[in-house]
Amino acid sequence: MTTHVVLQHWTCYRYDRAVRLGPHDVRLRPAPLCRTPVLSYALSVHPSAHTLRWMHDAADNHVARVWFQDPAERLEIAVELTADLVPFSPFDFLVEPYAERYPFAYPAPVARELAPFTPPAENGTLLVRFAEEMRHDARADGGSTVELLVRANQRLRRDIAYVHRAEHGVQPCEETLRERQGSCRDVAWLLVQVLRHLGFAARFVSGYLIQLANANPDSPRTDQADLHAWCEVFVPGAGWLGFDPTSGLLASEGHIPLARSSSYELAAAISGSVEPCTVELEVSMLVRRPDRNAAG
Repeated sequence: MTTHVVLQHWTCYRYDRAVRLGPHDVRLRPAPLCRTPVLSYALSVHPSAHTLRWMHDAADNHVARVWFQDPAERLEIAVELTADLVPFSPFDFLVEPYAERYPFAYPAPVARELAPFTPPAENGTLLVRFAEEMRHDARADGGSTVELLVRANQRLRRDIAYVHRAEHGVQPCEETLRERQGSCRDVAWLLVQVLRHLGFAARFVSGYLIQLANANPDSPRTDQADLHAWCEVFVPGAGWLGFDPTSGLLASEGHIPLARSSSYELAAAISGSVEPCTVELEVSMLVRRPDRNAAG
């Protein structure tokens, strides 16, 4: 069974006067190897006096580089895409025999390929302690590699309260653990660091999360979408598996990756420069089902 959905994402920066805009990078196009089929995609930018070129970064993400000719009082970026939310089991994979139980080591050629995703970027006391507790529990019960990953993902869901944070960037892992709260990007980055301390290759993912209303009591009351962040970990045989510590679940058909990177700085949805000014940000995200609308 397929469910076609149209996602409309609009972002507007309003400035207190006409200002000059530096080049902007827009990472709002579904990444290569997106498991959810994307049937159509369109990106539009205002002001119209601009030049847009599609590029690929080092992680092969799609990046729209935009240059602006004239000063502008506002910058608008609009995305419309159609996706086919074909349900799939996130546990439909096989693990190489040597990696079925933790701990294991990546073979040397594989480890070289994964080198950008293995060194921890943070080494705070609370972070190291959290990773050591997960390592101790895994060794004590002889759990499988997948069980360890699921347990770490679910523990962050249980221990860290979700909060909406409008501030730019990602807060340090120590702050997330100390305050026991964070945004989706904060907890995703925390999971990346925990898994790296455990010896896994892990990367940060930013993307869209589409959640549809259905009979499941845990589902939203209405169809909805938002910019979201989660973690991917490389498991030999299974490849890169998505784990969403905000929900405690594995990534599924509603997770549409836009950018994957070894660092959260390289996965920002929109980045660029503007001369000093006062700015107001407005964002809207709408989801509709064309088949349902046509039937009505």
